[in-house]
Amino acid sequence: MRYDLGNSIMILGRTPGLLRDLIGELPPDMVTANEGEGTWSPFDIVGHLIHGERTDWIPRAEIILGPSPRTEWDPFDRDAMKEISRGKTLRELLDEFAALRAENIVKLKAFSLDEEKLDRKGIHPEFGEVTLRQHLATWVAHDLSHLSQVIRVLAKTYRAEVGPWIKYLSILK
Repeated sequence: MRYDLGNSIMILGRTPGLLRDLIGELPPDMVTANEGEGTWSPFDIVGHLIHGERTDWIPRAEIILGPSPRTEWDPFDRDAMKEISRGKTLRELLDEFAALRAENIVKLKAFSLDEEKLDRKGIHPEFGEVTLRQHLATWVAHDLSHLSQVIRVLAKTYRAEVGPWIKYLSILK
């Protein structure tokens, strides 16, 4: 399937509402649950998404599309959400994520992307040369991956209680 910017914008625009609907009213013990040492809770994931909105997706697209010959990106701190989320409620994080995402979708649309722009390249600190198309497709896949992760973590909070049905619940294995 060929990359479709319209579909991407549709999915990206829905992520904040999906998260709010899924975890916004859950008790703290569910939204802070994780899958063990070194894994993230739904609360952590929202903070991580906020950090991406601020420092990754649009800022890196602006580097690719900008007039400067500098196309190399700074590394992304995957754990910056710990500082971002400190002292905040889940509701505050969800509101912040929704506002940042709405702003970034406006910016994305304002780029007036065409095939030539989508084929422009930036330099990722780990992968080297990547296209804007790849970067934007990754933004969508990243959202979907973290939505899946949130759902998996929530499902695992029921693992001990499902009894023999665990046999049919691959998400719990």
